[in-house]
Amino acid sequence: MKKIVFLMLVSAVLAGCASNRSNDSYDKRADAQVERQEKSAQRAVDQAPKWMSELPKSNSAVYASASAFSGDMSMADNKAKLVAYGKICMAAGGEVDQRSTVYRADVGEASTENSTMAIRSMCRRVDITGVETVEIKRIAAGTGFRSYVLVALPTGAANPIQQRRDKMNAQKQADANSKEVFQQMDVEKPRTD
Repeated sequence: MKKIVFLMLVSAVLAGCASNRSNDSYDKRADAQVERQEKSAQRAVDQAPKWMSELPKSNSAVYASASAFSGDMSMADNKAKLVAYGKICMAAGGEVDQRSTVYRADVGEASTENSTMAIRSMCRRVDITGVETVEIKRIAAGTGFRSYVLVALPTGAANPIQQRRDKMNAQKQADANSKEVFQQMDVEKPRTD
């Protein structure tokens, strides 16, 4: 009987050791994944161009920068530009229709996050005609791409596209006003004093 109890005890200890060994390998795998994610995030910060944190200064342009990640390089570029255009719009006094939802659950040391962002790229009250992409930097990030984008909205004489649009609008307004004035003159009877 003592032998059976002894064998059961030894079996339990060995099973516990084997169990701890397999848990240790999973813990190591999880730790390695966290470490890879941290290194990726740090690389994204380290490789960010200087203009991401220090925008250029100019009296004839408004600048904005943004960064985005995607598995598709073009999508990463487009997402970053869209966010930067929204910043330009807001800097010029406009409003951007942007909605974000974030759900985060923490259970012990584990965290789960689901987030969505929807941005409508219409700048209703502010004309951002002539926005230019000044610079794009792309880096490989895991299985995808991170794009850093710098955009500028030239102002005044530095924005020939806006000036041309303003001239066309002024010409349309002048045409409409002259048509209205001539119609009023046709309706009015000439004075005979």
